[in-house]
Amino acid sequence: MRRRLVPAALLLPLALLLSACGGSSSASTGGDTDGSGSLTLNVGDQKGGSEAILRAAGELKNLDYKIKWSTFTSGPPLLEAVNAKAVDIGGVGNTPPVFAAGAGSKITAVAAFKGTSKGDAILVPNDSKLTKPGQLKGRSIAVAQGSSANYQLVASLKAAGLSLNDVDVKYLQPADALAAFTAGKVDAWAVWDPYTSQVLQSQQGRILTTGDGITNGLTFQVAAPSALKDKEKAAAIKDYLERLRRATAWVHDHQEEWAKVWAKDTGLPYEVALASVKRTNSTRISVAVDKPLIASEQEIADTFTELKLIPKKVDFGRFVDTRYNGDLPPSTTEAHASEGS
Repeated sequence: MRRRLVPAALLLPLALLLSACGGSSSASTGGDTDGSGSLTLNVGDQKGGSEAILRAAGELKNLDYKIKWSTFTSGPPLLEAVNAKAVDIGGVGNTPPVFAAGAGSKITAVAAFKGTSKGDAILVPNDSKLTKPGQLKGRSIAVAQGSSANYQLVASLKAAGLSLNDVDVKYLQPADALAAFTAGKVDAWAVWDPYTSQVLQSQQGRILTTGDGITNGLTFQVAAPSALKDKEKAAAIKDYLERLRRATAWVHDHQEEWAKVWAKDTGLPYEVALASVKRTNSTRISVAVDKPLIASEQEIADTFTELKLIPKKVDFGRFVDTRYNGDLPPSTTEAHASEGS
């Protein structure tokens, strides 16, 4: 059955918007520089990410150190740059740090943000006869390998009494998966916001199930151990994280304003950006890097080790630094309620 294709105007911006959650692509290192002073903090970012949030919230003012931005299209290459000491700190989703740890990369998770997982979804076309995850047996599902969606798919199948062996997994990056999904070449697509909002807003599909109650909803700021050992850079990282935490809180209180900025920065239609902000971005709160968080990430690591996607046992606790926790709430704290549908 033929399905109406997503208009190119909607598809193309998203092809440039691979998430922190996974994927592989390159970086643009000729980014902006903010602040002044003799110290430069090299920050890895993604389009519409930390820099855009900090700038919109007015948190890039009065910097007594410089921030040099490098823009990456996904989490894994950003963490490769952290490992290579080309980046001092950068933001990624909940799964790339696990894979980087499994590869023995020199990375350290220093800050965490928790949101709802309602934007992490398994989508099906509007005319699909599937109504629950248990019916996915034997069906084809697109997902980005090693991404947070990959874990969400595994966990959702497990909750339904299925495994990856029960489905036909098509490992596709988001741009290719979106094209395959809208052309009817796959039965389902496991993905994250803003792609979830893109599909729903353009009426190309519906949600079969979400990661709510299935995945941990965490995102991270990950630093280079060498930067943490440098007294001046460690102090700059502390200030940077405090600014980022305030900016994250600002997003919750200024959702429409942030959606306009985000749409302009990424090329997303405003309606898609706003839906994603309400469903996902505005729900994030700053939480401590603590034992429950480590245990939750360890579960992800163990899952991928069992699937042989990570070659060896990972001790995620060896890849965290709790020095910046301060008086943050525990990672078990509930995120802000989602306003998304």
